[in-house]
Amino acid sequence: MSESQTPPDTNELARLRALVADYEAKLTAAAALVAHVRHEINNPLAALLGQAQLMLREEPGEKARRRVETIEMLAIRIKDTVAELRDVQMPVAAVNRAEE
Repeated sequence: MSESQTPPDTNELARLRALVADYEAKLTAAAALVAHVRHEINNPLAALLGQAQLMLREEPGEKARRRVETIEMLAIRIKDTVAELRDVQMPVAAVNRAEE
């Protein structure tokens, strides 16, 4: 048997499988943390954005309107950034479904 046809060492294969399992567990834990962080940011953010939008309906003065529009704009930026974190979760969910 040539060098390239040598069967893999079972100890090395077991070590690699354990390493992959460890990384999968860490990735799953990281995805769970991301889901929790997204939830914890989105709830107060939705209330903040809603309050800003309600204030704009009350026709505030020019200075107050600009401030509230800034709050609204920044809240939307945060919302969009948090939504991008969903992409971090999705690959983990896909891997877990593929293994079932």
